[in-house]
Amino acid sequence: MSMPIKMRSDAIKYGIEKAPHRSLLKALGITDEDLKKPFVAVVNSYTSIVPGHIHLNVIADAVKSGIQTAGGVPFEFNTIAICDGLAMGHEGMKYSLPSREVIADSIELMIQAHRFDGMVMITNCDKITPGMLMAAARLDIPSIFVTGGPMLAGFYKGKKVGLISVFEAIGNVKAKKIDENELKELEDIACPSCGSCSGLFTANTMNCITEAMGMSLPYCATSLATDSSKIRIAKKSGERIVKMIYDDLIPSKIMTEDAFKNAIAVDMALGGSTNTVLHLTAIAKEAGIDLDLSIFDEMSRKVPHICDVYPGGYYMLEDLDRAGGIPAVMKSISKFLYLDAITVTGKSVGENIKDAKVLNDKVIRPIDKPIHEEGGIAILRGNLAPKGAVIKTAAISKENLHFKGQAIVFDSEEDCTNAILNGKIEEGMAIVIRYEGPKGGPGMREMLSPTSAIVGMGLSNSVALITDGRFSGGTRGPCIGHVSPEAFEGGPIAILENNDIIEIDIPKRLLEVKLTEEEINNRLKRWRPPEPKIKSGYLLRYSKMVKSADMGCVLSK
Repeated sequence: MSMPIKMRSDAIKYGIEKAPHRSLLKALGITDEDLKKPFVAVVNSYTSIVPGHIHLNVIADAVKSGIQTAGGVPFEFNTIAICDGLAMGHEGMKYSLPSREVIADSIELMIQAHRFDGMVMITNCDKITPGMLMAAARLDIPSIFVTGGPMLAGFYKGKKVGLISVFEAIGNVKAKKIDENELKELEDIACPSCGSCSGLFTANTMNCITEAMGMSLPYCATSLATDSSKIRIAKKSGERIVKMIYDDLIPSKIMTEDAFKNAIAVDMALGGSTNTVLHLTAIAKEAGIDLDLSIFDEMSRKVPHICDVYPGGYYMLEDLDRAGGIPAVMKSISKFLYLDAITVTGKSVGENIKDAKVLNDKVIRPIDKPIHEEGGIAILRGNLAPKGAVIKTAAISKENLHFKGQAIVFDSEEDCTNAILNGKIEEGMAIVIRYEGPKGGPGMREMLSPTSAIVGMGLSNSVALITDGRFSGGTRGPCIGHVSPEAFEGGPIAILENNDIIEIDIPKRLLEVKLTEEEINNRLKRWRPPEPKIKSGYLLRYSKMVKSADMGCVLSK
């Protein structure tokens, strides 16, 4: 047997000593002719518990068809996938962010053990996409992504709705704005199809960023889960990976510092989820790139927020797709991009977006008529967050760019949510949820339940929420997360007391408690860390190894 070029899979194919390996491969139906072809891993995150992933087997079949058409041999394996919506508001959410590391590690194990020549990543939701991107950067073999696409929006009482509408409706019921029958009607209609939730939440933001970084084919991110275009993109991606293997087009040639800056620029233009700060930082570390929080703020100051997409805006992902998708967004902000950056197409960003057009300028605004002059995410610092905190400015009103209020402090998400729904939160309060960080949670839970309750109770424009945990991409209002250092590590958030005055100034990027440095230091001297909440299993190991949110919650080497 002979191969035209040397490949990784040669290690299990050639030489008399590899006869046992060939025998095992032939048990799978592999022929002698197949042994001459590239072996391609189809990394599928299909599961029947996650709406965003329940259709991925159909996409995987299209990918495998494309690989075979192009002369490769596909082998499929699965990763785990956690649905953040189903994990929300209870202990299960502690396991969501930590699953990102398991996904990356499991892919490394499978790829390295079986010596694949390349891989197609089939993904869709919150931690799965970044986990797979981390694996791609770490392994640095030819890789292409096929994201599963957004679900259709629901339609209720004359307007489009999504999952967040249901979360927020719980507060509406408590506030007696709607009754339980109306909640049931909304529950039945809000999530009408497979796919990632229909707004610009973490899943869809990460999928858009994957395309912006050049790791998926153009138009992949916004192509709907139910659209035949997704199957065509999947098939083309299968064909493309074989060519990438022969061309040795590896992630390190694509996921450069310029590519990460392009991704951040698109994130700012979209007004995406704050979780992207965690994930891009972690992915960059795997790629050997130091992505400091200051880069996010630098891009935020330059790139305007131009996409009017739910939850901060009016339109859904299906509307962004029809308006021209990510290529149209990139064409609109092209003066802020590195257009020479190479992508999985083998072409540059500039070549990919050359013919892109904005087809609806209400969804994708011109840069001289933006929704906000600055990008959709800001990094705040101050004596309450010396290492930084993150806020989604795209989802707050101009009236909330400045806030000053008395603190009301909770040591868990559940305590806070109960207080909100029982009417114990008043206008002007600065709500603080602590000990929910990566170590203290552990797992850095998303806080969609309290933020949705705030909206549902009609308080979103009159209170602020500050946490060392994090927020869903579906969050609206002045909600500040990722406060670093976290409370469990003795960050200043740990010594806050009820009635302390907290000030937020987004234009100045400031988050402060009105205490003297002497008072803060005195309180810190008296502070003692609480008992760990989890004392066994994976989360215990995770809590001992995970680094701070400002470092992307990566694990210690």
